[in-house]
Amino acid sequence: MATTKKEVIQLLEKIAVYMELKGENPFKISAFRKAAQSLEMDDRSLSEIDEFTKLPGIGERTGEIITTFVETGESPELEQLQKEVPKGLIPLLDVQGLGGKKLSRLYKELGITDKDSLLKEAENGKIAALKGFGQKSVDKMVEAVREIGTRPERYPIYDALKIADQIEAYLDTIPAIETYSEAGSLRRLRETVKDLDFVIGTTDVEKVKTALLEFPLIQEVTNDGNTKVSVELKDEIEIAVDFRLVSPEDFPTTLHHFTGSKDHNIKMRQLAKEQDEKISEYGVENKAGKNLHFKNESAFYDHFSLPYLPPEVRKDGQEIERIKRQSTFIEEKDIRGDLHMHTTWSDGAYSLPEMIEACIAKKYEYMVITDHGGFLKVANGLEKERLLDQVQKITTLKKEYPEIDIYAGVEMDILPDGTLDFEDDVLKELDFVIASIHSSFSQTEAQIMKRLETACKNPYVRLIAHPTGRIIGKRPGYQVNMEKLIQLASETGTALELNANPQRLDLAAAHLEAAKAAGVKIAINTDAHDKKHLDFMKIGVRAAKKGWLEQGDILNSMTKQAFRQFIQNK
Repeated sequence: MATTKKEVIQLLEKIAVYMELKGENPFKISAFRKAAQSLEMDDRSLSEIDEFTKLPGIGERTGEIITTFVETGESPELEQLQKEVPKGLIPLLDVQGLGGKKLSRLYKELGITDKDSLLKEAENGKIAALKGFGQKSVDKMVEAVREIGTRPERYPIYDALKIADQIEAYLDTIPAIETYSEAGSLRRLRETVKDLDFVIGTTDVEKVKTALLEFPLIQEVTNDGNTKVSVELKDEIEIAVDFRLVSPEDFPTTLHHFTGSKDHNIKMRQLAKEQDEKISEYGVENKAGKNLHFKNESAFYDHFSLPYLPPEVRKDGQEIERIKRQSTFIEEKDIRGDLHMHTTWSDGAYSLPEMIEACIAKKYEYMVITDHGGFLKVANGLEKERLLDQVQKITTLKKEYPEIDIYAGVEMDILPDGTLDFEDDVLKELDFVIASIHSSFSQTEAQIMKRLETACKNPYVRLIAHPTGRIIGKRPGYQVNMEKLIQLASETGTALELNANPQRLDLAAAHLEAAKAAGVKIAINTDAHDKKHLDFMKIGVRAAKKGWLEQGDILNSMTKQAFRQFIQNK
């Protein structure tokens, strides 16, 4: 796969960090950081840059390093630095308050090379005695450092999905597997996951088992029976995985059983009992004692006179009554466009034409370019002049790509003081304005709600992005009164976003249901900063099902003509 601009920027930043840890000349370190910034500020994608040294801040040596990395995917400079800097220092960079400079001092002055040596020197008071390190900051540091390497009880869904993708890619290479599926909480798309479950249909258990045990990420095998293989995997996370091996005819009922939830399965067993039948992972035993098998889960539910229940709604058992009232859900095929994405004009990895072509490849009918506004400096946000230049560029590109409607938009910050990043005279030039919060998360609920109210009441704002600001398992978000926000959205005709990035999945299911009840439209967007992020739409649709959303609830399921009318009616 071709090297991306973002990967080059990350390389330069990584070299700078390693140089800082090594204690290199600050001017050398600064040169690599300036080169990274220069690349980030340039609107072109990597393939469009013919000579890196023509960019400001990139000299001949840095240009050579970039070219080598682009051509080979490797960097001898970084590899050499990695040999010279103790590996144990790298995890410490994630500790809040410990940057490269401070770590370099600890390494040089106290010989600290890893977690254990840091804790030792903190305990004997040597760190607190250094200039710039007080006891209070050292205590916080120690608390954070102790967490490094500990295994959490549950992992955010984003981490679980990444390792599940690797597992599925491996399962695809095993010829003896006839069918397989993820199961458990991952298949139900719970926001956090304790372990992973897979059900595999095969007529050759031994061949499959042998192949499974050769999976490169296995750290430990805890069970290798004929119906179940259990392993501990280690990649970015350490997680337990169970593989259930069953015959193809048992696959549908085994998959249903191990998908859960526990309460859902209890309710289904009660239904079976009412008609003198028993459900097990191996089928349904009828009153004549015959074990019934099913072609798929849909046929299984149909046997009990139920519509198919998506795994995402199998929760507390109440869904079995609710499915009788609503049996349709939004599907990925219903999505006709993506309304939130970024390009190299701000902090995206690909150019305008490349993102357009990626959306065409998705067979989308329309798309909105929404690079960051100028307030978000860290994301190379667009000031007024650059934003209006981009609008003109998009106007030109519309003629080059008649097969898709391309709209000019922006992801505009709602500022801490309650004002918006752009005045109305700029916003009126755009087709679609997204408003979002990226700063001052610690404000009170009243302050946050004042900011959101300003955005909703602005006549040009069509959508509030990632409305709570949460990052699953890492950041709870800011203080939003969701009842008030949904009311505001309803009163002003403002849509709310379901951000499909699996780190966010914001809004959550309960809030989606409340928005639906209030008649508020939801836009399922990927917030793509890379072409491959457009694939997050699949996860977003699954998250929408958890909120019982249907096609009519989704803004970007509108037809091309209806969405065009929606844009014109601003």
